[in-house]
Amino acid sequence: MSIIEKAASRIDHTRNTPAPAPVETDAQTDAQTEAQILALEPHAAAVPASPVAAPAAAIHAVPLETFAPSPAESAAAAVASATASGAASGTASASAASLHAAPAQARSARPASGKHSARKIDLDLARMREAGMVTAASGRTSLLEDFRVIKRPLLKRAFGEAAFPGRPNNLIMVTSSLPGEGKTYCAINLAMSIAMELDHTVLLVDADVARPSVLRTLGLPAQRGLMDILIDDKLDLSDVMLRTNVDTLSILPAGTSTPRATELLASSTMSNMVNEIANRYPDRVVIFDSPPLLLTSESRVLASHMGQIVMVVEAQTTTQHAVKESLRQLEGCSNVNLIYNKARDIPGIEETYDYHYG
Repeated sequence: MSIIEKAASRIDHTRNTPAPAPVETDAQTDAQTEAQILALEPHAAAVPASPVAAPAAAIHAVPLETFAPSPAESAAAAVASATASGAASGTASASAASLHAAPAQARSARPASGKHSARKIDLDLARMREAGMVTAASGRTSLLEDFRVIKRPLLKRAFGEAAFPGRPNNLIMVTSSLPGEGKTYCAINLAMSIAMELDHTVLLVDADVARPSVLRTLGLPAQRGLMDILIDDKLDLSDVMLRTNVDTLSILPAGTSTPRATELLASSTMSNMVNEIANRYPDRVVIFDSPPLLLTSESRVLASHMGQIVMVVEAQTTTQHAVKESLRQLEGCSNVNLIYNKARDIPGIEETYDYHYG
């Protein structure tokens, strides 16, 4: 065979041999995979966390075919020269790098989750009024007047100079000698009465961690609260505080029950939290519904943080011995006050009140 025939045979063989399938580089594969992932995310980006997340939505809106090579481009890439292949590889690498950077930019555009705002609950004020509790809409009643008398000296001392350093007078603990004397009832009514003031706000803390009663008395389900803050240092006060439909009243529930309640209440974390809630707002009064003094150790530990103590005494039931023993346990605490609860009405008092002031 002549040289010319051999050359012609080689040309025919080259033309009849199919072009090899294009081999995707790692960069091209990463680019396609990244593009597919981004094409599946527009629904998540459609609800941005905040206005600064808008660039992420623009990135996610890029169509998939923008990054996927067409068959013609693949064939052209397969027959390109070595120089052109190197350039294409460099371009693909740059595209893949920009695609890898896009999710990172989108993630950085999303703001870090901040502290949760306090949750909102609605107190059933009509139910509270029917249960004989103080509400702004209950009108002038003897109960309302009683708590107006009770709160006035407490408020007068609340923002004065503390008798002991570290015990702000706007921290008021409501307690009793034994269960059933009405301390929770008095704590709620005192908080509601102070919430009617024009110049003060109230935080009602359920600190009876063994038998939480505030939310139950108000007809509300149990929630995370005080104990959860002391156990979990990642929780903030705003994560568990409950705002109410009474604008000047907030509630901090007792939270999860724990056998280490006494130690937690005596901890430095508790001291720091108490100081924070006492000083965060200059017009705030904080009322703690405490466990009974003669049955638990938590109440004595809690009293060491308080500027004022209110002890509820059930009329004709609590013995003189129980009252004296409770007061003995409060030695060293200043501003100890007594509420004589469940006393029988004196005949004629309410009629005389209506006659003079109705």
